Amino acid sequence: MRLSIDHLTRYRFSQPQARIVQLLRLTPSDTDDQTIVSWRIDVDCDARLREGRDGFGNRTTMLYIDGPITGIEIAVAGEVLTGEVDGVVKGTLEPLPPALFARSTDLTRADAAIAAFAAAARGAPRAQLESLNTAFAKRFALSHARPDHGLTAAEAFARETATPRDMAQMFVAAARSLGLPARYVSGHCLTCEREAERPTTHGWAEAHVEGEGWIGFDPSFARPIDQTYVRVACGLDAAQAAPVAGSRLGAGREWLDVDVQVERMNGGEQ
Repeated sequence: MRLSIDHLTRYRFSQPQARIVQLLRLTPSDTDDQTIVSWRIDVDCDARLREGRDGFGNRTTMLYIDGPITGIEIAVAGEVLTGEVDGVVKGTLEPLPPALFARSTDLTRADAAIAAFAAAARGAPRAQLESLNTAFAKRFALSHARPDHGLTAAEAFARETATPRDMAQMFVAAARSLGLPARYVSGHCLTCEREAERPTTHGWAEAHVEGEGWIGFDPSFARPIDQTYVRVACGLDAAQAAPVAGSRLGAGREWLDVDVQVERMNGGEQ
């Protein structure tokens, strides 16, 4: 399947900023199941860009802007060719052992409620993960509101609705409570955000099963990942796979607006 992706991030500041430094995780990598046909990042001001990779193997772009500046627009446009996927992620750069992803963070620490919820999943590891994937989708009404980036998995579990970010982090916490390495994944999905008024990047989870490798699960929709997904970045939690993170030198308030469009291209390969 051939997918086109347009991702626009706008920052506005109430007062001019002297300097902006941003870490962008906006560029996907080639894997056995996705090929980057074209990809570009454009900034609407004089900026310095430096490409690299972080410790998780994600492609990164460091963005440096000297002020004074009152706003930024970061536009991403690309095309990706995806293949048939049975949930198993193949051909990813893996600089770290799976065991590292058994470690919890402040955002993904399982409390007693999540651990008890996870313990209800029976069977072999993959069957447990599939059960969790379905159980989270049944337990929570999906919210397309902008996520609260400070919300922990435990705090989200106490609510009745959950965003895709929260669903993925709760899944990660639950899988780790069962002794299975798991990680948060950010990226794009052709069908996932169609109900959202202002679509943004999507979040799902991957868990490692011995003998099978990393398997992608989307608890927002109770399904494994397939060819409609474009994988961009992974981390121990949502913050470590965030599309944009950074700092600014200057006073005043900041406003952020994000818009994402994912479309299937006519004549795209199946």
